Amino acid sequence: MSSQQQQGDDWIRITSKDGFSFVVKRNVALRSGTLRNMLDEHNFAEAVQKVCPVDERAAVTEKFVEYLAYKASYENANPNEEIPDFGERIAPEIALELCV
Repeated sequence: MSSQQQQGDDWIRITSKDGFSFVVKRNVALRSGTLRNMLDEHNFAEAVQKVCPVDERAAVTEKFVEYLAYKASYENANPNEEIPDFGERIAPEIALELCV
């Protein structure tokens, strides 16, 4: 396994502002441009510690992490494959927080 493949298999901890943690594979976290910038810059604490803080409460951070996994799952989907609508997974009580 190459070092790039090993790095893609690394686990990253995404933390919410209220102290909850969500652990995802690096290749899932890299679906976010902001997280990618944090993790690709080797001088950043996030890259060294493999922990990315998100300034949102846990319910919103969890949905964000879920979306990253959804995006990773379907980004190379066959054009004929039916892809479920992610919007149906968003509870009304957090919808406005996700839009900000």
